[in-house]
Amino acid sequence: MMHRFIRLAVVILAALQIASAAAHAAAPPEATIRSFYARLLQTMREGPQLGDKGRYQALAPAIRQSFDLPAMAEMAVGLAWTSFSPAQRQQVTDAFARYTIATYANSFDSYGGQRFEVTGARTTAYGTIVDSRIIQANGNPVAIDYLMLRNGDNWQIKDVYLTGTVSQLATLRAQFSAVLGQQGVRGLVATLNRKADTLVASSGP
Repeated sequence: MMHRFIRLAVVILAALQIASAAAHAAAPPEATIRSFYARLLQTMREGPQLGDKGRYQALAPAIRQSFDLPAMAEMAVGLAWTSFSPAQRQQVTDAFARYTIATYANSFDSYGGQRFEVTGARTTAYGTIVDSRIIQANGNPVAIDYLMLRNGDNWQIKDVYLTGTVSQLATLRAQFSAVLGQQGVRGLVATLNRKADTLVASSGP
């Protein structure tokens, strides 16, 4: 009788674990954007009180979780990435992360009645596109779409399409290429860190 009870308990536990794993894996890519928008909106509401450094620190965990920053840094650099040493790749990734976080902390510094809406998702040959828009205080919508790819159990952002069509990474690739051609990897790292410092005074690592 006891052996039968133990076997039943093991079967139930295994079923619960499978159901839990399935529920976790079933989270759609839109959930990543909604979670990020919730953190962004909260930071905007607290923006003046937080100040530059506070907004940076508030947004950093959400951005590092929602964005695949190492992959985005590689895509922004392009083919030159293959010639980088592991140490150089890490330096560029770290500087790119600081620049990305500082850009959001600077651009979304206060709340004026804006709304963030996730309007749908569609599958493409490159990954899943999550469509969203920012409704400005005057009511005008601005489309911002996200290229999402699965990274383990999570969906992460791999590129951002401003106004729904302009690839952020394609724009950055042109800028990075010019800096790399003139100043090399060290110059690119210095440029990104300098821009981050300019966007957000005293922004953290």
